[in-house]
Amino acid sequence: MQIRSDFDSGNIEVLNAGDPARVRLAIRKDFASDHFQWFHFLAEGLSVGERHGFTLENAAQSSYRNAWPGYQTVASYDGVDWFRVPTHFDEHGLHFELLAEQASARFAYFEPYLRARHAQLLVQALALPNVELLACGSSLQGRELPLLHVRGTASAPRKLWLIAQQHPGEHMAEWFMEGLIERLAQPDAELQQLLSQADLYLVPHMNPDGSFLGNLRTNAAGQDLNRAWQVPSAERSPEVLFVQQQMAGQGVDCFLDIHGDEEIPHVFTAGCEGNPGFTPRLDELEQEFRQRLVAAGEFQVAHGYPRDQPGQANLALACNWVGQTYDCLSFTLEMPFKDHDDSPQPRTGWNGARSKRLAGAVLSVLASMVQKLR
Repeated sequence: MQIRSDFDSGNIEVLNAGDPARVRLAIRKDFASDHFQWFHFLAEGLSVGERHGFTLENAAQSSYRNAWPGYQTVASYDGVDWFRVPTHFDEHGLHFELLAEQASARFAYFEPYLRARHAQLLVQALALPNVELLACGSSLQGRELPLLHVRGTASAPRKLWLIAQQHPGEHMAEWFMEGLIERLAQPDAELQQLLSQADLYLVPHMNPDGSFLGNLRTNAAGQDLNRAWQVPSAERSPEVLFVQQQMAGQGVDCFLDIHGDEEIPHVFTAGCEGNPGFTPRLDELEQEFRQRLVAAGEFQVAHGYPRDQPGQANLALACNWVGQTYDCLSFTLEMPFKDHDDSPQPRTGWNGARSKRLAGAVLSVLASMVQKLR
């Protein structure tokens, strides 16, 4: 058996692959950081019809140890159809197995969204008549950071911003952006309502270096971008600096930061209730957004992060910084690495297709609320 991870988003260290029933592996740390949790590798030379076992021996020391109970690894023979495989966690590591149907298979923490697909998504988006490349930033390693502008028809439009995958291992975030762009390509009455009053500003992928390197949490400098919004720098977080500069030039009336959560098996949001500038108006907008999204898609309000106390928000987070700076509805939207337990799908768990459908539901909610955002 050969184990490889020398490709886009690959991450694994081989400790011993001599026993196909118990291949011993470890997750490599993020580049220039001690974070680790994301993995993605290719196993070649599998024996068809035989059961193969794999153990990530350092899983108990990973960034989010509590994420592993209840988690099921994803696998694919062709890199397109991803399915969950039997997995369990104990003090010795994360253990998963596959009864091989083909001679090679990929395994990952979540269905990866690769750079080649990202490039295709940009082509698809820019082929739409009302979408333009407004600006293009650069990551630390020189990868492009495109900002897409979706032009509406209003003379004084509201400005709605959506950014994705600040944390590079959270690949469900760009699947979400693909779903959003696909809906833009098929305008309906709700979308026409939204674009009659708003322009959209989209950053499909905030952390291209980190994703390519196989990181969970950080960019090429070891910086968590979602802890850099209060004091971004060209040296450590140019990705955030670029987006902030563009926001200053365009304005912001609503902001959504798309993420994935390792531990909580639900789709949920985190708002700005801890911001010093949080007002009853913003509280009402947050509550209405959540209620409408419950009705529109795979979303719930019973599970999520503890609410910040008034005035105690961490303003280094994108959601809080944007909400405070622009006095607008501002959310972090979280999707699970596991499954959405309110509507479980055991074969796939939460996956790319469900992330895409959620994006369509979010656009419906924004269309229903756009008049109230200012």
